Amino acid sequence: MTSPTATRNELEDLLRALRLLREEVVADAAAILHGWGEEVAGSGFAPAAENLAHYLALRRRDLSALQTRLAALGLSSLGRSEAKVLAALDAIIATLRRLCGEGDAPYPPPAAMRAGEEALLAARDLIFGPVPATPRAVVMVTLPSEAASDPGLLRRLMEAGMGCARINCAHDDADAWARMVAHIRAAETEMNRSCRVLMDIAGPKCRIERLRAPDKLRLFRGDRFALVTTLDPRTRGPVAALPSFPEVVDQLAPGAEVWINDGKIGARVVGRRPDGVELEVFVARAKGERLKLEKGLNFPTTDLRLPPLTPKDFADLDIVAELADLVGFSFVQEPADVELLQDHLAARRGERPRQALVLKIETPLAVRNLPRLITTSAAHHPTAVMIARGDLAVELGFARLSEMQEEILWLCEAAHVPVVWATQVLDQFIRDGAPSRAETTDAAMAQRAECVMLNKGPFLPEAVIFLRDVLARMDRHQSKKFARFTPLHAWG
Repeated sequence: MTSPTATRNELEDLLRALRLLREEVVADAAAILHGWGEEVAGSGFAPAAENLAHYLALRRRDLSALQTRLAALGLSSLGRSEAKVLAALDAIIATLRRLCGEGDAPYPPPAAMRAGEEALLAARDLIFGPVPATPRAVVMVTLPSEAASDPGLLRRLMEAGMGCARINCAHDDADAWARMVAHIRAAETEMNRSCRVLMDIAGPKCRIERLRAPDKLRLFRGDRFALVTTLDPRTRGPVAALPSFPEVVDQLAPGAEVWINDGKIGARVVGRRPDGVELEVFVARAKGERLKLEKGLNFPTTDLRLPPLTPKDFADLDIVAELADLVGFSFVQEPADVELLQDHLAARRGERPRQALVLKIETPLAVRNLPRLITTSAAHHPTAVMIARGDLAVELGFARLSEMQEEILWLCEAAHVPVVWATQVLDQFIRDGAPSRAETTDAAMAQRAECVMLNKGPFLPEAVIFLRDVLARMDRHQSKKFARFTPLHAWG
C-alpha cells in the first residue's frame, strides 16, 4: 500500500506537471494561431480554431507516461479532451489543487466542458440538416445514373433513411445531375423530409488515358513498362501507358512509386527514356494483374503539382454553385487550392448563401496540410472533412491508414468539424445483399463520424436500413472516444 506521504508527493508532482503543460500548450497554441493569420482569428470559426491550436500543441508531446500516472489515481487522463482541451486541463488541475488542500480551487463551468461537443453537433446539423436522436451519424448515398430517370429510387432511399445524396461529377452530365436534384427536392416536399445534396467536383484524378499493350496483358512482379508523355496506341513498341495528366511523368524521380487500380499493381521508376520513365512492377498477385484503360494512378512518394481545378471542374461549377448544398473538393492539397475554389464559388453564388465545403483528404500532402486546409475553409464556409479511404489507403499504405483515419477523426473533433467516413462501407452488402463480417465491423467503427457514405449498387436501400441499425446500436455504447456503460443484456 502506498503511504499517504508518497501519495501527497505524487499529487503535488502531478499538479506541477499539469500546470507546466498548460503553460506550454497555451504558448505553443498562440504561435500556431498567429501563423494562421488574422483572417481566421477574426472569423466565426475563431473559437474552434483556438481549440484546434491547443490540441495540436498538446499532441506534439508524448503524454503517455503522464496519462498512466493520472489514471492510477482515478483522475481523467486527457484521453477524451479533443473538443475541449483547455477546459479538460483546467478540470484536472482543479481536482489536483483540491486534493493538495486548496479546497476552493474553481472548476471550469459545465458549459465550457460541453461547448466543443455542442459546437460539433451544431456544425453537423448546419451542414447535413437536422438529425434524429439516433443514429447520430447521417447516411450519405452516392447516386447511380438511374437516379436521374427514377424518382421512385430517391423516395425509397429517403424512406430507408438517406439524409444526404452525393452526386459524383466525374460521372453523368449536368442534365442528369439537375434531374437527380429535382427528384430529391420533389421527394423532400412530398415526404416532409430534408435531404442535403453533395456534389463532388472530379478534381485532377489521374488515370490511364491511353495504353499500348497486347490484349489481356497481365503484369507480373519484375515486369517492366513505360509511363510516357505522348502515345499513339496504334504504333508498335513496348508496353506503355499515357496518364490523363502527362505532366506528372516529368515529376517522377528515380525510385518513385506508381500504384495502379486501387493498389493492385505497384511499380517503381527504374530509369528515364526520351518520352517518359521506365517502371518495374514490385507488387502484383501471383496470377498477374491486368493493365487497363481508365484505371486510377497514384503516386504516394511524390507531391504532385497539378492544377487543383481542371477545365471540366470550372465548367461543372456553374451548375454545382446553383444546385448543391455541399461542394466536395476532390484531391485538395494546399490552402491555396481552397482559396481558389472559394473564389470561383463566390463568383457564381449571386444572392444564394455560402455552400458548405467538404474537403476530401486523399493524399499525404493533404494529410500534412489538414489543419491549415480546415482553417482556410472554415473561416469562410461551413466545412466538413471526408476521409476518402480509397485513394488514401493507396497513398499512405493500408497499415498507416488504419491509424490515420483515427487521427483525422481526433483532429476534426478538436476543430469542431464534422467528418464523413467514406469508401467501401458495406460494399459487399450493396453489391450482393448480404454483409461480410469485416465490413460490419467497419460500419460499427464509422459511428464515430458525423456522416457515413455508401457507394452505389443494387441493394442500396437495404444497405441504408442495415447501416442505420448498426449505427443506432453503436450509439448506445459509444460517443466518439467515450465508452457508454449501458446494461449488457446478454449477461444481465
